[in-house]
Amino acid sequence: MALQYFYITNDAAVASICEKAGVDRIFIDMEYIGKDRRQAGLNSVKNHHTVEDVRSIRACVKKSKILVRVNPVHAASAQEIDAVVDAGADYIMLPMWKTAEDVKTFLSLVGGRAKTMLLLETEEARQCLDEVLHLPGIDEMYIGLNDLHLSQHKKFMFELFTDGTVDEIVSKVKKAGIPFGIGGVGRVNCPNLLPAENVLCEHYRLGSSMVILSRTFCDWTQHSTADFEKIITKGIAENRAYEHQIAKQNPAFFAVMHRKTAEIISVIKSS
Repeated sequence: MALQYFYITNDAAVASICEKAGVDRIFIDMEYIGKDRRQAGLNSVKNHHTVEDVRSIRACVKKSKILVRVNPVHAASAQEIDAVVDAGADYIMLPMWKTAEDVKTFLSLVGGRAKTMLLLETEEARQCLDEVLHLPGIDEMYIGLNDLHLSQHKKFMFELFTDGTVDEIVSKVKKAGIPFGIGGVGRVNCPNLLPAENVLCEHYRLGSSMVILSRTFCDWTQHSTADFEKIITKGIAENRAYEHQIAKQNPAFFAVMHRKTAEIISVIKSS
């Protein structure tokens, strides 16, 4: 089955283009607590979308689902989650959880009013994953490579595909029967530090269900509306065509691609 594609934006016109191009979920990112400090000095996305953005996107999309990343559990989490639910979120993502208690609180606050997704992006979360996976009410899991590799003091985030970290997490999540996604992906047939073809093969090797279309795929803030529509429509079509090719492959193919990916990552790490 093809991966579900997510795209991060709070712009209604961009969301409509994404929906038309085949994006499955519009990702609205309300997380800001602790993010500037955590990712200081990095060329990473630091959004601060709002509940009004959720309402705006809800009004313009018909087929695509709406995923909202809220803040880590904090004093105003109940009000924040209530507002997001009322605004029309289909999925709510919890970032930066570090204990089973964080997850319990989040699940209780959502209370079945939207689908829940846990963003596993800390070493502490990885350590308590066994306990967390026994909790009822988790609909999906997402492995966040950026913050997770920082918490492990690794040089390159995709290193987690080849050092056993992602495989270990995925093994447990699959055993619990929870759908999952991993990191971000760029466009095939385009220069990337780690080619999108290799990243997509890792998703298929591991049995992933979803992926975020990264800034390298197409950054809507850097293009005119017309150019953005052309780029994302063409990019999604090409990625889907590549997915169609690799969906027919056997485990031996993915083992070979995994070794090639490890070789590329080894070169990147040593550079």
